[in-house]
Amino acid sequence: MIPPGETIGILGGGQLGRMIAMAAAQLGYRCHIYAPEADSIAAEVSAQFTCADWDDREAMASFAADCAVVTYEFENVPVVPLRSIAPVPVLPHPRALETAQDRLAEKLFVSGLGGTPAPFASVDSDADITAAIQQIGAPGVLKTRRDGYDGKGQWRIGSLEEVSSLDLPSTPLIYEQFVTFFGEFSVILCRGQDGDIRYWDSAENVHEHGILSRSTVPASAALREQVPAARELAAKVAEALDYIGVLTLEFFAAEHGPVFNEMAPRVHNSGHWTIEGALTSQFENHIRAICGLPLGDAALAAEGVVMENLIGDDAHDWATILADPANHLHLYGKAAARPGRKMGHVTRLVL
Repeated sequence: MIPPGETIGILGGGQLGRMIAMAAAQLGYRCHIYAPEADSIAAEVSAQFTCADWDDREAMASFAADCAVVTYEFENVPVVPLRSIAPVPVLPHPRALETAQDRLAEKLFVSGLGGTPAPFASVDSDADITAAIQQIGAPGVLKTRRDGYDGKGQWRIGSLEEVSSLDLPSTPLIYEQFVTFFGEFSVILCRGQDGDIRYWDSAENVHEHGILSRSTVPASAALREQVPAARELAAKVAEALDYIGVLTLEFFAAEHGPVFNEMAPRVHNSGHWTIEGALTSQFENHIRAICGLPLGDAALAAEGVVMENLIGDDAHDWATILADPANHLHLYGKAAARPGRKMGHVTRLVL
C-alpha cells in the first residue's frame, strides 16, 4: 500500500489528469504532472510539474524518482520511455497502452477473448482499401490505426468510388464495417491490486461529430439488457492484462448484442457523472486501485444522472446553470475555446 503523503506521478496534463489529481488530493496524496505542453490544466492543481518531451530520458528519470507510483491520463503516451523508469511501478501496466494504441492489435486482442467487434481489415495500401471494401462491404469507416480520438483520423466510406477523392495519410489504417445500432454505451470498471472489480452503471452515450455530447444513467431498458455480456468481456480484458485501475470499453448496442468499439485504459469522459452521481467516483477509485487501497462502492448516489459536455466556444450562462440546485458545473480552466474542444461539463442529478 502507498500511504497518503506520497507523490503520484501523472503522465499527461489535460482535464483527466486534473480530475485525477483533485481526487488524489482528497485522499492526502501529492501529484507530479509530466507533459510536453507548458500550458497544463492538470499542473494547476498539482504540487509539481515537469514540462519535457516524452523521450527526454533525464527528465523522465528525475520525474519518476519523485514518485511512489506513476499513472497516465490518456492512451497515446509513448510506451518505450516508460521502460526506463523501473522500479517505479506504472499502473495500469504499459501493456494496456500497447494494446489500445493500435486499433488492429486492440481488435485482434478483444476478438481472441470472445468479443465481437465490427468486421475489420488492415489497410496498408490502395490495393488493401479496395480489397477491404470488396470483402467487408460499404458503408464503412476508415481509421488510422494510431493516434485518433474524438472522431479525428476517421473517414466515412459510402462506396468504393469515394476512396479516390480522399486525402489519406501514408500511415497504417484499418477499415471497419459500419455498425447499425440503436444506442451506444460504455462499461467502466475499476480493478484493484487484489483482483476486486467494481462496475459503475453503464451510461447511454450520445455523440455529435465524433465527440461525446451526453451521458445518461440509467440507460434505456433495451440497452441495459446488453450490459451483462459487455461487462463479462470487460472483465476478461482486465484480467488478461492484469489490469490495475479504471478501464473503459465502448460498445454499440446492436440487434444481436453488444459490438465492441474501442477500449480506453484510463478514466473516461463517459464516467464524469460519477463525481457526484456515484458513491465513489471513477477518479477516486483509480487512485485507490493504483495505491493498493480497498475500492469504494460504485453504486448510484441518485435515481438518475445526466452529464453534458461543454464543447467549443458557445456562450454559456454560468449563473443560470448554477441557479439550478440539481446542476454541478465543472470548468477545466482552459484558456482558449475552439470548435470541438472540451471546456467543461455539467452533471445534473435526478433526486
